[in-house]
Amino acid sequence: MKRFCLKTNFISDSDGLSLVSTLWILTILSVVAMQLLYSFNLENKAQSNFSERVKYHYAAKAGFELGLAKLRNDETSFDSLGETWAAPIEEVIDDGIQVGGFLTFRTAITDESSRINLNTAPVETIRNLLLLSGAQAETDLSTDLAARIVEGRPFRTVRDVARIEGMTEQILYGIQVQAAPTSGSEEQVPQTELAQLPQLAQIQPSSGGIVTLTTVHSLDANTDTNGQARVNINSANAQQISGIRGNNNQNVFSQGEAQAIIQAREFSGLAALLDVPAVSNQVFNNISGRITIQEIDTGNEDDNGFGPGNQGGGNNNQVNINNADEDELEELPGIDQGIAQRIVAHRDAQGDFQSIDAIRDVRVLTMQEFAGIVDRITTEDGQTVEGLVNINTAPVEILQLLPGMDQAKAQAIKTRREEESENQQNNNPEDNVTGNPFSNISQLLQLDEIDNQTFRQVVDYVTYRTRGYRIESMGVDATGKTLARCVGVVIREENQLNVPYWRQD
Repeated sequence: MKRFCLKTNFISDSDGLSLVSTLWILTILSVVAMQLLYSFNLENKAQSNFSERVKYHYAAKAGFELGLAKLRNDETSFDSLGETWAAPIEEVIDDGIQVGGFLTFRTAITDESSRINLNTAPVETIRNLLLLSGAQAETDLSTDLAARIVEGRPFRTVRDVARIEGMTEQILYGIQVQAAPTSGSEEQVPQTELAQLPQLAQIQPSSGGIVTLTTVHSLDANTDTNGQARVNINSANAQQISGIRGNNNQNVFSQGEAQAIIQAREFSGLAALLDVPAVSNQVFNNISGRITIQEIDTGNEDDNGFGPGNQGGGNNNQVNINNADEDELEELPGIDQGIAQRIVAHRDAQGDFQSIDAIRDVRVLTMQEFAGIVDRITTEDGQTVEGLVNINTAPVEILQLLPGMDQAKAQAIKTRREEESENQQNNNPEDNVTGNPFSNISQLLQLDEIDNQTFRQVVDYVTYRTRGYRIESMGVDATGKTLARCVGVVIREENQLNVPYWRQD
């Protein structure tokens, strides 16, 4: 019996090893199975995420196309924030994969001419921009950096300015502006060292950086408000210049005045036209011996017209510019009716000429006439003009950077374009525009804050419309999270829309 029990309870070594091996194999298979299951789930999740991103990418593209459609339907002669294209868009489209599902996109269209163009802005404007973007005013950094930016032109994108020596990440991409408490309950952004420069004391640092304030794509048509090509006062002939018409649809310049303009060019800007003398140097040299400011005594044969004030010439053909009428002035070579009228008008307004040289103080154009033709003239050839800032869309912080401008003047422009206006005529595209946008640059002179001197300084840097837009469209999920984004710059050329810049995330 004992021998029998010993045999039944005995387990061999080979059986134990087999059991252990089996358990190890089962464990390894379990781990492999779990890994395969994890990989399968991970792949499914990745495919699902990819599918979601693809869907929302096309949702963003749908928003971009809707933005293009809005721009195609824009028929106004100006571009303002009160138009339908400037309103943010949020809409849904059908989910092409999930039946009954919807995809949301958000789209915004902004005006590229609401920013400073790094490729065209004058160095003073670039310097102001640097201060706004956080450059220190008490050092030479802003001055030197502004000059280097101008020398480094042209830039293909705004971010290309990063290669300029002295450019910092803070200036390019923005700074964190700390608010300083005042004695009252309100808070103000500290002006730091900007107060050391009186002309820039009201420019306060922005947290946006250059990338949010600048562009290289701002563009405007080189035409008047009716779409007619402007007259280039730097290259037009006398007939073309004399054909320029003012607000009253009357010719502004006579042939003689047109010749005076031709002799005075090349003009660096439109405002230089205000400084053109009606009597050019050539004409003055021809008539200086025949004009006087002294009374002409035709009865004194011994004087022969060479009295103290006659400055040469005989009294039988001299003209006293202080009492001659238009007909008498027209007898002088080079003086036509238009110039004669301006001489008489100047004399009536300013008093008698104190010397014959003073006749050269008569200008070929008044400020009122200049305002009437400013939209019809240009100093550049070509169908487009780069770098003008749109007074209908630019924020105050941009407008205040322009020549002759400050915060108060910039705010006056913003207030004017946002005020209620009278209803336009029926069936006019402007009927659906809110606010009171500028439709001509000359309307700036209607503001009390914009005097003649300011208008002269800023007129070459502003416009009231644009041809360059930025469309940013995003596909967002139900929680509002952005899953796809695309950005494109759109240039409108007559009836076509071109996209020179495109990026998608």
